[in-house]
Amino acid sequence: MLREFQKFINRGNVLDLAVAVIIGGAFGRITSSLVDQVLMPAIGMIVGGVDFSDLGIVLRDRHLYSTVADAVAAGVPVIQYGAFLNTIINFLLISLVLFFIVRAFNAVRERLERKALEEEEAPAELPADVKLLAEIRDLLKERNAQG
Repeated sequence: MLREFQKFINRGNVLDLAVAVIIGGAFGRITSSLVDQVLMPAIGMIVGGVDFSDLGIVLRDRHLYSTVADAVAAGVPVIQYGAFLNTIINFLLISLVLFFIVRAFNAVRERLERKALEEEEAPAELPADVKLLAEIRDLLKERNAQG
């Protein structure tokens, strides 16, 4: 059982998938940070100093809370559309980056496939002994034609 598990883990696909999941998680945190701490504050400043993380609708006792974060901390139901906007922008950034990665990967793969196809179509170089035999054949044909 242990040997079978080790064989399963050592297969390339499983290891590749594990690495992809770890890198994907780290990449997600990077893009979340980019959206939450760089893009949204800049966009908020451009549109009049709005803090998108504090955008929301307090559904009960609205007058008791000065910010959405205070209402959330108190356990009051809140529709946090600012956080939702951050998540949408985060998703769009990740999708855009993945699109460019897949596009680059496909371009490289197509180039390699084209090169392999060209190599298959190109006539192979004849070995030296075959060339020598062809020359002898041609000389014999010439001699028979003259003679």
